[in-house]
Amino acid sequence: MKFTLKDYQEEAVGQVLVNLKKASKRWREDGDKHAFSLTATTGAGKTVMAAAVFEALFHGDDNYDIEPDPGAVVIWFSDDPSLNEQSRYRLLEASDRLSISDLVVVQNTFQREALEPGKIYFLNTQKLSKSSLLVRGRDQDEDADTDAPPLPMPDSRSWTIWDTIQNTIDDPALTLYLVLDEAHRGMRASTGAGEKTTIVKRLINGSGSVPGIPVVWGISATVERFNAAMSDMQGRATLPNVVVDSGKVQASGLLKDTIILDVPKEAGQFDTVLVRRGTDKLKEISAAWAAYGAQQSDAGVVLPLMVLQVPNAPDHNDIGKALDTIFTQWPELPEDAVAHVFGEHSTQTFGRHSVPYISPERVQDSTWVRVLIAKDAISTGWDCPRAEVMVSFRPARDKTHITQLLGRMVRTPLARRIPGNDRLNSVDCLLPFFDEASVKDVAKALMSGGDGGDDLPGRRVLINPVELKPNPAIPEGVWDKLLALPSQTLPKRHARPVKRLTSLAHELAVDGLLPDAGKLAHSEMHKVLNGIRARYKTEIEAARKSVMTVEGKSLKADLKGGAMTFDDFLEEADYAVIEDAYRRAGRAISPDLATTYSDYLARHEGKTDDMETALMEAHVSIAALGLVPQVRETLEAEAEKLANQWLTRFRVEIKDLSDERQDVYRQIREMSANPMDVDLARPTSWMQATTIREANGTEIPLPTFERHLVWMPLGMQGHYEPLNL
Repeated sequence: MKFTLKDYQEEAVGQVLVNLKKASKRWREDGDKHAFSLTATTGAGKTVMAAAVFEALFHGDDNYDIEPDPGAVVIWFSDDPSLNEQSRYRLLEASDRLSISDLVVVQNTFQREALEPGKIYFLNTQKLSKSSLLVRGRDQDEDADTDAPPLPMPDSRSWTIWDTIQNTIDDPALTLYLVLDEAHRGMRASTGAGEKTTIVKRLINGSGSVPGIPVVWGISATVERFNAAMSDMQGRATLPNVVVDSGKVQASGLLKDTIILDVPKEAGQFDTVLVRRGTDKLKEISAAWAAYGAQQSDAGVVLPLMVLQVPNAPDHNDIGKALDTIFTQWPELPEDAVAHVFGEHSTQTFGRHSVPYISPERVQDSTWVRVLIAKDAISTGWDCPRAEVMVSFRPARDKTHITQLLGRMVRTPLARRIPGNDRLNSVDCLLPFFDEASVKDVAKALMSGGDGGDDLPGRRVLINPVELKPNPAIPEGVWDKLLALPSQTLPKRHARPVKRLTSLAHELAVDGLLPDAGKLAHSEMHKVLNGIRARYKTEIEAARKSVMTVEGKSLKADLKGGAMTFDDFLEEADYAVIEDAYRRAGRAISPDLATTYSDYLARHEGKTDDMETALMEAHVSIAALGLVPQVRETLEAEAEKLANQWLTRFRVEIKDLSDERQDVYRQIREMSANPMDVDLARPTSWMQATTIREANGTEIPLPTFERHLVWMPLGMQGHYEPLNL
């Protein structure tokens, strides 16, 4: 993987792989079909998790204790070809083991007798419709939605796509997996007397002579939607759904903490006013990111953009007036900094402005785009972390369209939280055609990520808030006391101490804090393993004999007398058996450590000058270590101890690093199986509402105090807006 997975992502990937392994085994052995879902809130990185799953499925992964499936074939299915293209782009972006040739977009010219193992085929609903060239010539099935004869198969085609799917399922050497992206969409059949199953349900349940796909993995925002969609599956068992804790997603720093909704406090036409205000916000956040980038040398350049959301049938002249307002308010903005993502896919004229089309997946990396005009075509499957401001021309009745699009804008631009800066951890939405009453529904939906699930712990949705800054009247000693308050990380249940130590060593070496830290870490672990071998000599010797021999029973049948006897036999293990035991031991103590320790044993304890033979002996020794339960427990305790010692030793030096580098060490601290001390960040910006709303709808101003740590002057009166700590 090109990305380091968050702890909740690693946990989810492991659970998905367990389900796929079970489903594949039961299909091959008993012909049983299974389904399950991966559900996580918008922005959790579901496609990144899918990329990690596919890498392990096709190539194996020692960290997840999974061997490659040589017969694995994947169909990635959605109801939108552009969504498929975006998913394909993200899989390539996240994976370093999936190539372009592994990700096949099924076009109308596609034809194969069976799908090829080790590949992901992207299909959408339109490609399986009755008029598609891919299905022409296929006899109508019993549940088809028409009695008309099939259209003739093109002369150049030998198989329809349904033939290809059937042949793939029928091949005993292959296992076909169906991944339903946005699984809750397009799965309900039409209602009425002539109700027929949808295309996606034909894939799941089978249709006519084509059996249902053996393994179905749904990716959806809420488990309830997936369960409802799969309620009428036929002849298929379900495995435990993999549900990602939304609190862990919000805590990871991948999602912005605060969503700010600006609405007029009175009725009227305020689109021009709020477009101007939105432009000011874009200018302010651009300046804030530029200042942060200058302060943090390795923070990268974040160039925020503003989304103008328009109705599905917009007035181009109204859009032109909005663009005029933007350029008047920000004269320095280049004229060619505007693009659109309309379905027309061509240059559009808005008033005096000629605006080019850009495909949604290119917006994030096309930093020349600072203003993006959109309808609702990018409300699903599109992410643009640098989209920091949205002005929506949608009326109040379009709450769903607004929440869906805003829900795509919640990823943090640097994939981490900016410590102490609430302004850079927020996204602004201006709603000129809403009032405070109707915006409550938007706020309620956004608290759950716009997916209708539980509220996200740590997320705030604020209506017309103010920005508070550090109070200059507070003595520096008070800040020192604040930052010295004790704070600890929560322990991780699935921590891998040796992996954590290796990761820490790598980062310390990268930052020049401990040269050759990786070699030093493994050298210390080699000493630990040497001590373990001495302490558990008897147990390890017995395990070594087990590795070197294969035990079995031989059945002897006396056909004349009718007697049967079982005789035990022992055979010397061959290379394949030893290597299998070595790989299993490597998963227990860490593959990297197993490699370096085998080299160490071959060099220092090898009984022959033949390095290949010496390595084989070392592999036997490590395989034996893996069979003794006390080995892993002792090794992990020592790895945890050394990592914590290094984190304490270099704590001051780490605090002097950039926020980005400190965040790396924060994640390593949080991989600990035990709580660890962490440092608080000094606040530089805090967004805060100024009133509280009573049950009867009346609003009461929050009390103000002069000696709060963060404040905002109100007029010239010396009053302050508080932040209660």
